[in-house]
Amino acid sequence: MRTTDGGFRAEAVTALAARDYHHASDAYARAGWRVLSAPRNDPDVAPFDPGEKGWVGSGLAHLAASTAAARVAGTPARATDRAVHGVAAARDLRRAYADTHPARAACFDEFIADFHALGGLDGVGDAYEDAAAAHREAAGSVASPQALATTPLFEAAAVPVKQLARGQADGEIAVSWDDLHGGDPGDPEAFLAHRATYKRQRLPGLVEAAVDDGHLAAPRGTTEYATDHHECPACGSRHVNWVADSTLCLVCSRPTEPTNE
Repeated sequence: MRTTDGGFRAEAVTALAARDYHHASDAYARAGWRVLSAPRNDPDVAPFDPGEKGWVGSGLAHLAASTAAARVAGTPARATDRAVHGVAAARDLRRAYADTHPARAACFDEFIADFHALGGLDGVGDAYEDAAAAHREAAGSVASPQALATTPLFEAAAVPVKQLARGQADGEIAVSWDDLHGGDPGDPEAFLAHRATYKRQRLPGLVEAAVDDGHLAAPRGTTEYATDHHECPACGSRHVNWVADSTLCLVCSRPTEPTNE
């Protein structure tokens, strides 16, 4: 287990599969706060102690998923409240990292912008512009932008847009590494700032599409295509997504069942 979420993430994924987005939102919120309170279940590591990895990002990603689920559930006021909570947590964490880890602090700016987009808050464009500017300003302190982008903090900040995009792509990977980052890692400013620019262009529309469809896809876990052992009773797909404690259809995120073959 990479972070300690108390089993609430698995509960949230189960609720997503049942299309119970109210329950999913609540479970994701509980997972988020649990991780933020003790990112690695280590009494010697405090949540607001700046670290090289940034495991607290998983907590913010769960809060982001909670916000998205609340939007899809048709409770925009609750989504707004949860987005406001997410912004406050991300700002607090940003302060802890600003002096010693400016590039990681910029990633919290990304989260702040994501919460604006997910919760329907005002100033989405400005928030993403601030995040892009923070990435460009901090780029000079980054020895390897590729390595930084693979840390738990940066990977967690990519989760919301990837999960939302899956719902519009039959469960496939619709946001790639190249989509999210600039094309030239030798230019750290462009490489890192592109994350915020790309999400500004994509995430608000993906949120609206999910709300219109009434569907939030489950996150992608371990997958297998064209199996001879599972078939989705809802859509007939034999593609499987094992995520958290659930065995789901890769295409529609419904629970999938083993066949007798």
